[in-house]
Amino acid sequence: MCGIIGYVGKKSVLPILQQGLKRLEYRGYDSSGVAILENGRFKVVKQPGKVDKLNAMLNTQHLTGNLGLGHTRWATHGKVNEANAHPHWDCQRKIFVVHNGIIENYKSLREELKKRGHEFSSQTDTEVIAHLIEESYAGNLEAAVIEILPKLKGTYAFVAACESEPGKLVGVRLLSPLILGLSDDGYFLASDATALIDETRVVVYLDDGDLVVAEKNGFKILDFQGQPKNKSSLEIKWDFASADKQGYPHFMLKEINEQPEVIKRNIARYVTSGRIELGIEESFLKQAKHLWIVACGTAYHASLVAEYLIERWAKIPVTVDTSSEFRYRDVVMEEDTLFICISQSGETADTLAAMRLAKKMGVRTLAVINVEGSTIAREADAVIYTNAGPEIGVASTKAYIAQLFILQLLGLKIGLVKNIIDEQYYNQYLEELYKAPLYLESMLANSRRIQEIAEELWMRSNFLYLARGMNYPNALEGALKLKEISYIHAEGYPGGEMKHGPIALIEKELPVVAILPQGRVRDKMFSNVLEVKAREGKIVGIYTSGDDEVKDVCDFGIELPPVCEELSTLIVPIPLQLLAYYIAVNRGCDVDQPRNLAKSVTVE
Repeated sequence: MCGIIGYVGKKSVLPILQQGLKRLEYRGYDSSGVAILENGRFKVVKQPGKVDKLNAMLNTQHLTGNLGLGHTRWATHGKVNEANAHPHWDCQRKIFVVHNGIIENYKSLREELKKRGHEFSSQTDTEVIAHLIEESYAGNLEAAVIEILPKLKGTYAFVAACESEPGKLVGVRLLSPLILGLSDDGYFLASDATALIDETRVVVYLDDGDLVVAEKNGFKILDFQGQPKNKSSLEIKWDFASADKQGYPHFMLKEINEQPEVIKRNIARYVTSGRIELGIEESFLKQAKHLWIVACGTAYHASLVAEYLIERWAKIPVTVDTSSEFRYRDVVMEEDTLFICISQSGETADTLAAMRLAKKMGVRTLAVINVEGSTIAREADAVIYTNAGPEIGVASTKAYIAQLFILQLLGLKIGLVKNIIDEQYYNQYLEELYKAPLYLESMLANSRRIQEIAEELWMRSNFLYLARGMNYPNALEGALKLKEISYIHAEGYPGGEMKHGPIALIEKELPVVAILPQGRVRDKMFSNVLEVKAREGKIVGIYTSGDDEVKDVCDFGIELPPVCEELSTLIVPIPLQLLAYYIAVNRGCDVDQPRNLAKSVTVE
């Protein structure tokens, strides 16, 4: 892991690799490097640290050439240093490889190769690929790659190049994303479309078991046995201008402010003449007697909100799992289960594996995905796109709101087709959803107040987030956001669980973010706030405007518009995101690229 870019064609490769690596930064990384074929020999430049540092070094090299490989690395095997950065090569420095994924049997392969005289220059699992190709190479790179594939166990997307075939790249995909970009000037291989969007919008999404050979004048796609395959190309519809900062200091702040537009976009796409149209047959939803949702990270928190809403509206049981845990349980699912996968990227390794397991069990699958054409979207029985647009900040913001909104539409739709909610409630709630962008805009307009709170609390080393009911998942999400970008320890807990352990942590001045909008659990949550107050904790209250009882006990207050409990789940994330953002900025943290995190987790 984490990002691949390769090019072969008529244009100078260096600026393509430099721009591609910059575009891949959002995925998270700790080092980067390139290999460029110049005058028949590969020149390699790689180092730990930021891509800007690498590009500054490359700008002094004046490298020319029309073929090259680039990579951003997120360490899985070996320390973060120059030797372990990609690209990697064979003993003769003629075969070069960049790789995402994990070669699970690399240790045994490495030992076997050493016994046969191979010398290694890194600690990585990737390097064994180059040495295996070296052993099998007999003048045809794709033939050598095909020969070694049965020896590799694990997940991988890799691209290989060889000095002996100076106009050829060979790419392979198995359980890790890889796409082919097409243009009049050449061909691109990349781990996602963001790396090549400046050069082309026409792409071929490779599937597991695909091998692509790209040359200056054409390409071919084969299976792992070398048999030709036919694949259709697609046009990327989104504009990468939306992934520029556009005057904001950070992508994260820009993306927080884009959230009202994200909801407007989804209303326009999925609500027509007062009816929710998700592009799914009503029978697909009506037949479901149990929903099983899997996701990771922020998407998991969106799933937990959906659990509350759908059980309330549709009166059917909902089970929510983290994808990584679902895969290794002895799960029992009935045939009438609808299995829902939520992923921003559509490439999350554990979620993809969970969906494939569910399909083997014979249940129907529905994907809630942001990236069109992604693997999960292609393999699911049905898909709903969240239309958040490119999200560059590693910490998810607008993708989360988009997931929450889509899940609200889905819950309402299921409740209606099952005749659990009536037309009157459906229409009334839909009218409230139409107003959601205005409510979000009102919260964003209050960002100065949240900035002031952050200026008071940014030096604290521990935070506690409390909520009850359907906003409890938002407490988890608020704590996660703070952890991700400010490196402050934070925990989210149900208010009712406070006395079962966390209350021991509450002491004078401990910041406690308490979420208690109006609703059925407001009074219970207020009792928890009073318990914090009695122990002199510092209360940051997020409550409904006009609730003076809560306001009077809070050290810091953030007011919400007077909406129903269900709709508040869409609005509460805004102040939580802004609070985390401003605390991180005050601490001088890298908000868009926090340490050790990757945007798209494509390995287990």
